[in-house]
This record gives sequence, structure tokens and C-alpha cells, in this order.
Amino acid sequence: MNINKKTKIKNVLITGGAGYVGSMLVPALLEKKYNVTVIDLMIYGKNFFKKNKKLKLIKGDIRNKKLLNKITKNQDVVIHLACISNDPSFELNPSLGKSINLDAFEPLVKISKKNKVKRFIYASSSSVYGIKKVKNVIEKMKLSPLTDYSRFKAKCEKILNKYGSDDFIVTTIRPATVCGYGSRQRLDVVVNILSNLAFHNRKITVFGGNQLRPNIHITDMVNVYLKLIKAPKEKINYEIFNVGGKNQTVMQLARDVKSVMGKDVKIVKMKTNDKRSYHISSNKISRVLKFKTRYTVKNAARDLKLAFQKKFFTNPLNNKKFFNIKTMQAIKLK
Repeated sequence: MNINKKTKIKNVLITGGAGYVGSMLVPALLEKKYNVTVIDLMIYGKNFFKKNKKLKLIKGDIRNKKLLNKITKNQDVVIHLACISNDPSFELNPSLGKSINLDAFEPLVKISKKNKVKRFIYASSSSVYGIKKVKNVIEKMKLSPLTDYSRFKAKCEKILNKYGSDDFIVTTIRPATVCGYGSRQRLDVVVNILSNLAFHNRKITVFGGNQLRPNIHITDMVNVYLKLIKAPKEKINYEIFNVGGKNQTVMQLARDVKSVMGKDVKIVKMKTNDKRSYHISSNKISRVLKFKTRYTVKNAARDLKLAFQKKFFTNPLNNKKFFNIKTMQAIKLK
């Protein structure tokens, strides 16, 4: 059974669609002939999207319920990416983070259901598990989030499942940290940070090094969403899926990046108080949906190396538009 044919899924709304993942997901959806609507504050711009008659870009705030009510009508799928992403960005303004990441979530879900959206896909985070000593961290395990960012992600998962039904398919994914080249580039996530420093400074500083940081290549991340849009509803309704590649330590990531960027790159180890260490098992999504990641950290580093060589980015070490915190500080987002 192909759910895409059965339910005639044509229209996809992406909140936060002008972000890092959205910048690659939107073109992929357009290529598959979906009609795509993006709602985003557009603080990083939107010029990286090519004009397309099937693409509608809306500069707007997901805290605006009136706007949500308007744009969710006639949508088949909502992919909810919008958030103040990662712990450092969240901690910059905790009240802002709460208003966007938690307070805006339930109204969006309720409005989506009221307006007969067929399926709602939520991007949570693998950080909801906290630090686990067991080898394989699976979806059924107790959550022990360490920060408000991850605590709110966990709360939203529960909120979403409360509204699920046979006509409103709800699915949560817990992705690893995304890496690689994006049209709206981020250079403030671990593999991208290491790649940027290795290429331009020929030196990587590793703080700690033993912390585990699962990553997922941005192309694999896009393919997860494409898979979920078409998956049979009985396989994904109320379900939670981890999605990641290999579980590697920060030092292993640094060595992978060095192997791509050049033998002359030095790795300097420093002490840190950052105890965040995550590892996940992605066996469930492999078993249920036959999805496996195809790309590695080395692939991500190669993509970024090529982008740096071709000078796709202006001043990549310091340009605030590649760093969420710097941008948020500059525009004083409220």
C-alpha cells in the first residue's frame, strides 16, 4: 500500500523551512512534485531558494495562531522544524526558547488537526535521552534530558501523541546532530565546526574528546522526511524513531575530519566541563521503515571542503549568518 497514492498527499507545510535542514529538504520535496509552503522568520534570509511555482514562502512567526490557522488549511503534511535549535542558542534567551520551542507547539498541533492535516512529523532531538551508559539507546528508554532545550523537546513529544488519531498521523523523530553542506549553511554544529577550523586554520581544538556525538548527514536527514511522508500510516502513527549514523566520540570526529582536510591539520586537546554525551541506536527505523543512512562524517567534511575551496561562503570563520547565536544576538530576536 502506498500511502501517498491513497491519501493523495500533495501539500507539505514546513515550519522553520528556511533553516539549515529546510534549505535542502524544500528543493528535494519540490523535485518530487509536492506543493511546499514554508513559514519562517527568515532571519537567515531566503535567497538560497530558487523561484518555483510550487513553493510558497511566508515570513511569519509560529507563535501567531491566526497565521497558523490560515496556512494549515489544505495542507496534507506538517513537518515541524521550527525551534531555537541546540543548547547554546536556547540558553542565550531561555524565555524566547520556551515561547517558540514549547508554548507555540500545542496550538500548532491543535490547529493542524482542526484543519484536517493528515500527518504531523515532529523533529525532536536525540539529546532527550541525556547520558546513558548502555550500549544501544533505544526509543523505549526513559528520558533524562539535561537542559531546558531537551526537556521541552521531550514534553512536545508527549503533547503530540495526545492528539494523534486514525485521521491525524503523528510521528516523532529524534535525530542525531546534522552535518554537511546546506544552502543555508550552519557552521556551529560539531562536524561543521571541526571542518571549518581544519580547512581555514589547519588546527582543530577538541574540548574533552571522549563525549559521544552521533551525527547524521544532511542528505540522510532529508531522506528520512521523504520516507515518512510516504510511509504506511500503521507503521508510523504514534511512533518515535531515532535517526543517526555511527556513534563517534568528538575525538573520532576530529580524526575523520583531519583525514579529509589534510595530514598537516593539528588536533589540540583541551579540558572541558561539557558533560553532554549522547549515543543512539537507529535499528528501529531500519527495521520498521527499511531506512539506513548512506552518508558519513567524512562525506560531510568532503562536501564542506569543496564548498570552502569554491568560496561558497564569505568569511566562514566569523560571518554571523553561519552561527545561530551570533545572528540572534545581532538582531535581538524576541
